[in-house]
Amino acid sequence: MSTDKPAVRPSVRHVVVDEGSAGQRLDNFLLRELKGVPKTHVYRVIRAGEVRVNKGRAQADTRLEIGDEVRIPPVRLPERPAQPEAPAREFPVVFEDDHLLVIDKPAGVAVHGGSGVSYGVIEALRRARPTAKFLELVHRLDKETSGLLMIAKKRSALVNLQDQLRERETGKTYAALVWGDWPAKLKVIDVPLVKFIGSDGERWVRPGKAGEEEAKRSISLVKVVQKTPQFSLLDVTIKTGRTHQIRVHLQQAGHPIVGDPKYGDFERNRELARGPARFDRMFLHARRLQMQHPATGEVLVCEAPLPADCSRVLEGR
Repeated sequence: MSTDKPAVRPSVRHVVVDEGSAGQRLDNFLLRELKGVPKTHVYRVIRAGEVRVNKGRAQADTRLEIGDEVRIPPVRLPERPAQPEAPAREFPVVFEDDHLLVIDKPAGVAVHGGSGVSYGVIEALRRARPTAKFLELVHRLDKETSGLLMIAKKRSALVNLQDQLRERETGKTYAALVWGDWPAKLKVIDVPLVKFIGSDGERWVRPGKAGEEEAKRSISLVKVVQKTPQFSLLDVTIKTGRTHQIRVHLQQAGHPIVGDPKYGDFERNRELARGPARFDRMFLHARRLQMQHPATGEVLVCEAPLPADCSRVLEGR
């Protein structure tokens, strides 16, 4: 479709680094400032010396400090179709201070936009808090999973908490309801996992085979909390954070998560959705987080109770 608007010529920009970008690498800073520009082009202008920090040449791995002035050369940004703006939305707050926000995410809400989703928790929060200088996801939860989600309010907190996650120094425990009678002796699942794209174009995960190069070691600790004639309620603490780890680990043990639309028992899920509880989502809830506070180093424990619809299923209502 043609337009009468004249093309906007890109011009040099000078951006002063604020608290939200302090400590970030120059290449990552530029990729955020020049969203949509191919990475190869961003690295090319850095190598050519067209990007300057405080009027001097800089490398891709240069760490930026508060007050640094970054010269960004003229780069034509690709035209992107207009996306619907995220509605401003707050979520139940479990913990908040100047460094960190922990919310209780409802099931059915993506944590961020992408892959057919226009917006998620982070976009809605930024809209609801327009004066916030920095809000970034520390980790992710599947759209179908409810529970505790950490959002950093400072870059230093983001780096610290992600380092803790990488070093497995945080405790993340999920409540998972599975079909059937979980064997009490099965307390550790140490099964490698492989990510792949299915024929449907979707991202899938499967147990790995011995010696398979793409297989990543994955460990889940399982504790039985409650049993009913149909279900077992488990506490699952993950020692690694692989995609769909809990869902695939429990399924490969013969006890898929109730309501799981991807790896679940689809017939029994349908029966439950039609039954008195009308439960038609996945019963996986991030219920407990333990970490060191990113600024004080004190042990911080956050907990979120089971959502009401999950409690009703357990009670047989």
